[in-house]
Amino acid sequence: MTVQVGLGTVYAWSVYRRPLSDEFGWSITEVTLTFSILILTAGFAAFVGGLWLSRSGPRRVAVCAGVLYGAGVSLASLSDDRLLVLYLTYGLIAGAGVGLGYIVPIATLVKWFPDRRGFITGLAVSGVAAGSLIASPIAAQLIESIGVLDTLAVLGAVYLVVVVGAGLFLRDPPDGYRPAGWKPAADGEGGGQRVFDLRGALGTSQWYLLWATFFLNVVAGLGFISESAPMARDLVGLGAVAAAGLVGTAFIGDAVGRVAWPWVSDVVGRRTVLAAIFLVQAGLFFSLSLVESAGVFAVLGALILLCYGGSSGTMAATTADLFGSRHVGAIYGLMLTAWGFGGVLGPLIVAALRESSGGYTGALRIIAAIMLASVALPLLIRRPRPGV
Repeated sequence: MTVQVGLGTVYAWSVYRRPLSDEFGWSITEVTLTFSILILTAGFAAFVGGLWLSRSGPRRVAVCAGVLYGAGVSLASLSDDRLLVLYLTYGLIAGAGVGLGYIVPIATLVKWFPDRRGFITGLAVSGVAAGSLIASPIAAQLIESIGVLDTLAVLGAVYLVVVVGAGLFLRDPPDGYRPAGWKPAADGEGGGQRVFDLRGALGTSQWYLLWATFFLNVVAGLGFISESAPMARDLVGLGAVAAAGLVGTAFIGDAVGRVAWPWVSDVVGRRTVLAAIFLVQAGLFFSLSLVESAGVFAVLGALILLCYGGSSGTMAATTADLFGSRHVGAIYGLMLTAWGFGGVLGPLIVAALRESSGGYTGALRIIAAIMLASVALPLLIRRPRPGV
């Protein structure tokens, strides 16, 4: 959880977006590209982390992740009027740290808790939301008092200490471990279900359907997250600190969603939950395009993040269900490339439409339409059979 809290501070990015634009004269799209580079890098780094994790265990990967993420954020303080430096540090270096580290708690915890996959992966990734909830108001206050670049320098050092310190305590369970009193179901892993390695998973249609489901949820969620603070300022007229506080509060929804939706999926099924998340988001994004009240913005934002967090938490459990947990680090790590590509497309759609139209209404309605069209996608996913 602590590793994820430290890495989850990356979602406080929207707090930096306007101060960077205002101070250096960069366009909205230019600054937003930093976050897209970070998420794309993180998606591919997660695959590398999953492969490295299977060979070296969680501790080394988590420590390396903490060093890269913290150093990348701190070094972004050197980007004074140099956009390329911001892309290299906050985008590439910090993004590599986020990706390497994100997969570690998930892949480790499904091995410790095979009897509660949905709940435990949801709990693990809820730390990501908690990180943004903590970091958004702190970063906004620091920006007001010491400036945006010094804020990056200070917080990067803090993130490094938090992630590395927690990562030193991680380890896999011993061979043959099972929770007390737990027996695998007859059709589950260890019972009769085929366990897939990465190559086997890539030979199934289910992997690609799940990738597409993940990708579309990320387009919506990160499109909102990347612009949430300036969106609150434009739509309901809040100041910088108040908007950051409102966005931070909305991340409570993300934290709750990352636990609640996967927990529900343990009972009603993963496909049902993923389809419901798409349907609910369609209504929420359309409603957000009509909002004029700060209170309503906060509620809708929290519900959007409830859905985004729920999809992230449910994906890891669904991957373990379909392909087994033995190679979930590599399989889910490669699937996180959907997070990377969605993290490029979503923020750029919102930023480009905001810049071209002068408002967020069109972007929000386009995302609502995408979510509605995507409802059927998770319903096509079935447990793969040998050779399918």
